Amino acid sequence: MSTIPDLDTSNIHRVLVVVAHPDDAEYGLSAAVSLWTDTNITVDYLLLTKGEAGIRHLPPEKCAPIRRQEQQAACDTVGVQDLTMLNFPDGQLVYSLELRKAIAKHIRQRKPDTVIIANFDVEAYGSYNQADHRVAGLATIDAVRDADNPWLFTDLGLATHKATRMLVANSAEPTHRQTVDEAHVAKGIKSLACHKVYFEALPDHPAAEEFIPMMLQQDDGAKAVLFRVFDPV
Repeated sequence: MSTIPDLDTSNIHRVLVVVAHPDDAEYGLSAAVSLWTDTNITVDYLLLTKGEAGIRHLPPEKCAPIRRQEQQAACDTVGVQDLTMLNFPDGQLVYSLELRKAIAKHIRQRKPDTVIIANFDVEAYGSYNQADHRVAGLATIDAVRDADNPWLFTDLGLATHKATRMLVANSAEPTHRQTVDEAHVAKGIKSLACHKVYFEALPDHPAAEEFIPMMLQQDDGAKAVLFRVFDPV
């Protein structure tokens, strides 16, 4: 039986999900997002790139609009309120002050109480984690603190904002879980399937309906998204 406690969402009202690429939030996390938005929690997505280098047969200028369209469809499926995609280069994301500033700016603008990032360990998902994923996680951790520092990025002209908690989705060492029912699992599957053109270019990738339920399956029979929770940040 699972000993991981359920996530207490009673003090979660506005969430900002920060990931590197289109589709990154759809690997399990979007099932929880669907549940949250159905319970009047506001969820926004910040993508650091447009995913323009993600489809081998499409040049970046043709790929980026498609991935934007597919990501918007995925967001609409699970009730995401705002989708913002930045212009940092896909596949070449570099930890920098510029990147931290861009994330901190968005935090000050959207004012989330909770920031969520994806697993950014060097080893993840049975292999080595993609480079942009690692950079996105580390930069966001620092940007959360930057956003609350009145002496940093004063040129933005924005008031500081303190997010009170951070969640790492699909962490190898989870501390909490968000249990989801079959309806929200189905929405999570549908949101990933929205990336149709992207997955057509990956014929060996398993279908969403095949692996998402297995990914969410817990030892006690429940389905849940796992998180490592830092509260306070």
